[in-house]
Parts: sequence; structure tokens; C-alpha cells
Amino acid sequence: MTTETHPSPSSAFRSPWVLGWLGLVVTVLAINGVMVYLAFATNPGLVNADYYERGQHFERNLMSRQARAPAWTVEADIPASLMVDTPAWIRVFLVDKAGQPVDPDAVTLYVYRPSDAGRDFSIPMTREDSGRYVAKASFPLIGVWDTLIAVQSDEDEYSIGERVNVGAY
Repeated sequence: MTTETHPSPSSAFRSPWVLGWLGLVVTVLAINGVMVYLAFATNPGLVNADYYERGQHFERNLMSRQARAPAWTVEADIPASLMVDTPAWIRVFLVDKAGQPVDPDAVTLYVYRPSDAGRDFSIPMTREDSGRYVAKASFPLIGVWDTLIAVQSDEDEYSIGERVNVGAY
């Protein structure tokens, strides 16, 4: 009388090797999901039309710009509560390193809609006082907008940007 003992079949999910590989695959997929989310959440969607020309000698231009850059402080005053189709005054204050007002050649407000480049617009800012410029802007749609205030002095351009949220009534 011989009795043969057969090993009982066990689940593959009890093996540490299978669990390790499954954990690795789940981790990689989770990290990829986070990266895709961050790519969509933080992408402003802005592309310059002349990106190639602007990047040709980027490092050389950056170094020469830093060498001759004035130590200006550029501060934007954008209202916290912007409403759709309601004009709002946007101001910028410019001072040098001694705290004295600065009057550049031109100041322009650029407004970008990350989801629709067709809604982008720009407004030249007018001099309100020495070192203080203002523009009246009206946002046509609710949602997220990117603002960029560009200060032109001779050949150089200095800018300050801010993301704003436009609400409904």
C-alpha cells in the first residue's frame, strides 16, 4: 500500500517574486500617471512663433544680458479678484537698486489663455507717474490666464509673469 502525495497547487500570487514584479509594475505606472498629470496641470501652453531664432545663441545672449542688466525691481499689482468682462487696472512699479523710479522705453502687458491661443492679447501700458505704468484690461472668459509684463529698455527686455484666475459674477 503506497500512497503518493501530490503537492498541493499554490497560487502564483503567493510567490515573493511575482509580488515583487507586480509591485514594480504598479509603482512605474503610478509614477507615470503622476508625471502625465503634472505635465497637463503645469503646462502654460505658450509657444513663441520665433522659438528657433530666439534660442540660437541663448547662452551668449544670457551672459551679455546679465552683464549689462540693471538691478531693477519690477513689481506687478494685479487685482486678486478679476471678473469676466469687467475692466481692471493692472499696474507695474519699476525702481532701480537705489529705490529711485525708472522710466524704460516701453512697457507692455501680454495676456495668454493657456487653453486657447486665439484669445491671447496685449496692451501697451501707459505712464501714470515716474516708474509707474498702468493698463486697463478686460478678460473675455472665466478661468486661468497667464499675464506677462514686459519692460523694454534699449535692446533688452525684462519681464515679470503671474498666473491669474478670472471668475464669474
